[in-house]
Amino acid sequence: MVEIKEVKTKSDIAKFVEYPNKLYKGNEYFVPFFSGDEKNKFDKDKNESYDDCIVKCFLAIRDKKIVGRIAGIIQKLHNEKTGEKRVRFSRFDCIDDEEVSYALFSAVEGWAKAQGMEIIHGPMGYNDLDREGMLIDGFDQMSTFEEQYNYEYYPKLVEAYGFKKEVDWVEYRIFTPKEENERIKHIADVVAKRYKLELVRPDNLKQFINDNKQEIFQVLDAAYSPLYGVVPMSDKVKDAVVAQFKLILNKDFIVCIKNEFGAIIAFGLVFPSLSESVNKSRGKILPFGIFRMLKQIKNPKSVDLGLIAIRPEYQNKGVNTLILSALIKGMIDKGVKYAETNLMLEYNNRIQTQWNVFNYVEHKKRRCYIKHID
Repeated sequence: MVEIKEVKTKSDIAKFVEYPNKLYKGNEYFVPFFSGDEKNKFDKDKNESYDDCIVKCFLAIRDKKIVGRIAGIIQKLHNEKTGEKRVRFSRFDCIDDEEVSYALFSAVEGWAKAQGMEIIHGPMGYNDLDREGMLIDGFDQMSTFEEQYNYEYYPKLVEAYGFKKEVDWVEYRIFTPKEENERIKHIADVVAKRYKLELVRPDNLKQFINDNKQEIFQVLDAAYSPLYGVVPMSDKVKDAVVAQFKLILNKDFIVCIKNEFGAIIAFGLVFPSLSESVNKSRGKILPFGIFRMLKQIKNPKSVDLGLIAIRPEYQNKGVNTLILSALIKGMIDKGVKYAETNLMLEYNNRIQTQWNVFNYVEHKKRRCYIKHID
């Protein structure tokens, strides 16, 4: 017998957040959230996304033990943008048991139906910078800090409830070349001269973020708006994103491209990979996790390709070569072995083909599922 309990108290939130750490205990590929940050995401007084979202969380309990969890998120901005009535399922984790997964999905679907929703899809988060997609291939690969790992039985449980594929993302591992690619450097020089562009790197990271964050988010909004699941972010959410990620940025892995008028038209950044340190620390920064994390930030073995964004009017003009050339040089200088691309939409050939000049492997694939609410 499975009991479904709605998450209401701070104690419930703590259990909800910690459950995956117990489910994946000892798993070498699982990378947890930072526990403190994740708890704040389910506190309406601390998560700015609650201005634009309606959230409901559930725990599955059997024999007085937690055996699963799930969150339902109605992203109002996404529904306004698309004209649809969708609910996202997020933070789905459970044991290999159809009765448990059925009870969890039924709880979200029943709540969503009462809210007037017509479609359920996921895994999706609060926004495009939250973890999304269910792993369907690459179960023997460590997740990046920006991704969610799941066991191989998860897709079976999801599909048993009636979900179908809506879209897939692919992921590459890009191996750092021994030296810079002369062809890319040449193209970058030609593009910069033709369009009067300047490559800018930060001297002081804090000052750089304060001076340029608004323009960078404007580029992000313009570049990513047409993509699947992307929603605009409020100023409060943007400030929260900056506060969360600035601690793990390395100024050597950030570049901006400005036009002749000094406006930012493109930028790229990669994150030093925190996967190993966060895995070992189980999402706890203190007391010892902070030392592992700082070590990986300063001298990373690998990096995660966070964001590459170009304003639409400058796309398909070779501007990406300026960014790639600069980021790859930084990786070579720092002795980085490889980069993880994170999620690329399966049909986004323009993004995928830019890596053809490098040695790479496609090693992971994720899926977003969809189901019409009965």
